[in-house]
Amino acid sequence: MIRSLKQLYGIQLGATDGQLGAVKDFYFDDRRWAVRYVVADTGSWLSGRQVLLSPHALGNIYQPGKLLLVNLTRQQIQESPGLQTHQPVSRQFEESYYQYYGWPNYWVGDGLWGTTGFPTVVNPFPRKEPAAIEGGPHPHSAAAHLRSTQAVAGYQIRSTDGVTGHVTDFLMDDKSWTIQQLVIQTGHRLTGREIQIPTTMVERISYEDSTVFVNLTEAELSGLPNYHREALGAAA
Repeated sequence: MIRSLKQLYGIQLGATDGQLGAVKDFYFDDRRWAVRYVVADTGSWLSGRQVLLSPHALGNIYQPGKLLLVNLTRQQIQESPGLQTHQPVSRQFEESYYQYYGWPNYWVGDGLWGTTGFPTVVNPFPRKEPAAIEGGPHPHSAAAHLRSTQAVAGYQIRSTDGVTGHVTDFLMDDKSWTIQQLVIQTGHRLTGREIQIPTTMVERISYEDSTVFVNLTEAELSGLPNYHREALGAAA
């Protein structure tokens, strides 16, 4: 089912033994357009560190209660490798994180999620003590390719012949956790219309210029379908 990530911000997160908090953000891999982590807002619990949840641990989204189930206990999350708030996600951290939970590394293999095309929902238990995370640069940093959807929202869209609008939302397949389309607002924020752009049409993202470059002309963009929020699986 296709989900609007914007509509998932603030949705409650439930562990197997209690509440965790709420969805704050999503980190996606800008090479594969896969959502690698949900960023949790845990309030005063585990304050001062980022709580990242891999789709490997995530279950179904229950629309009536607006709840995203996490197949982990609060203790498992509390004892997992910690990442300080605002600290980049390095490959070193990811290796330690995935080792702790015993999940297959998504960066090893030909599939979107390593050896498969989908994240597997399992009941993980820590298998090994995670490697120590030391200071200093890591030679295999992933930070350059993991991006925040909250940060990219608002980036301007530049077609092959001009600036067309800005990003307002991301549409994700909740089985593969891939972002399949961007929603952009064209023209004026109040009078323009929202359209959907397949991520296959994105040439590159410039983080320095806060711009998404697409391989379409303004005329081609004007012919794309309108975005209909009410037609998606997530509740408004």
